[in-house]
Order: sequence, then structure tokens, then C-alpha cells
Amino acid sequence: MKLTLKIWRQENANVKGKMVTYPIDGIEGDMSFLEMLDVLNEELINKGDQPVEFDHDCREGICGACSLQINGEPHGPDKLVTTCQLHMRSFKDGDTIVIEPFRAKAFPVVKDLIVDRGSFDRIQQAGGYVSVNTSGNTIDANSIPVNKHDADDSFAAATCIGCGACVAACKNASAMLFTSAKVSQYALLPQGQVEATERVQNMVRQMDIEGFGNCSNTGACEIECPKGISLENIARMNREYMSATSKG
Repeated sequence: MKLTLKIWRQENANVKGKMVTYPIDGIEGDMSFLEMLDVLNEELINKGDQPVEFDHDCREGICGACSLQINGEPHGPDKLVTTCQLHMRSFKDGDTIVIEPFRAKAFPVVKDLIVDRGSFDRIQQAGGYVSVNTSGNTIDANSIPVNKHDADDSFAAATCIGCGACVAACKNASAMLFTSAKVSQYALLPQGQVEATERVQNMVRQMDIEGFGNCSNTGACEIECPKGISLENIARMNREYMSATSKG
């Protein structure tokens, strides 16, 4: 395939960026999107130009690092996949592909297509943990009965990889889906009850401090989430928050 790539180039968060056009040829449909960018960068390096900086790690849809805005959609046109799982067969010969970083105040640009998502780490650090002893004389997991539906919902929430697609998809750049997933995975289990009140208050507070917007109720976050995290988690977090604040 021959493609035209329009890629956002920006030296750092303090300088103005711009779109730069790159023609590319010889792209196979079985290539992943990141492999296509690898081909482009090899060409740029051979010409003595600066390669396009983009984030990646596992390339298996697990780490959430490969977060790109592709033709206006987080992770591109396919559903329930990350950018590294997106294959070039999703595009046609002659297509123009616009590639940008995720746009949010709380995700400052590091360089080109890389953004700093440390704000997610700080939300997690504010309450995304349990104090239950997990070493030494641990309690057998089966000694605490857990409802099957609760266990399934908790596991589903825990599949959130913190990629930030929910933020990029939201017109308010809200982190409610991410934060609610991290709250839900503990709120549904007995091990998470010890810090339940402090957890939701601290994580919501940190989310606001980081500058994320409020939920827009449009559901774009769930649609664009590569792991299909449900909006039900936001409703659960709101209930948890109301309960925590009513306790003083």
C-alpha cells in the first residue's frame, strides 16, 4: 500500500507543534500500525532526519503505552484493540492517515506522539491498593466467599490498562472511567473494604487535582476503550463516593 501520513511533530510541551506529511510505500496489510511507524522511522533515519517519537512497550495489548489518536479516534478505527493490535488491513491503498497524541491538559506532550500519563499513576497511588497482608501468614482465598457476579465484575474492571483512551475520547477529557475502574475492582471485593471510604474520596480528589474534566454522559469512553470497561463502573464510583461523604 501507498499511504500519506500526517503526523503531529512537537519537540516538547513548551514549544508549538505542527502536522508534518510523510508519504510511505510498501506497507503490507499484515503489518501492525506500530510496525508501519517502524518502517517510516527507518526511512527517516536513513535520510538523516529525526524519527517520529511514539510510545510502546509490550506490543501485545497489555501495557497501554501505545496510545495514539488515529484519524480522530483513540487507537484507530477497530474496536476493543490497542494501537499495537491494529493492523494495516484496516486501511486502504491511497489512504491519508492523521496521527496525533492523546489530547488532554492532564496529558502534557513529552515529544511528538508521546504524552506524560503520570497523572494516572498519581490517581492510582492515591488509593488504588489494599492493606490486606499478602505475604507470610496469608488467609486462604477460598475462606472468604465472594459472589460470582461480583468477582466477575471486579475482574472486568481490573482489565483496565490505563491507556487513556477514555480521556482522549471524552469532550471534557474526563478520567471518570479509568478512576471508576480502579475503584470498582476493590469496592466489589471484601479485601477492598478496609480502605473503601478513604479510597474513593482520595482518588476522586486526585483526579480533580490533575485537571481532568467531569463525566460528559455521552458514553464515548466505553466505546473507545480497548478493554470495553463498562460505564456501570462510573455509576458504582458515584454511589461509593456519596456513601463515603455521607459518613463524614
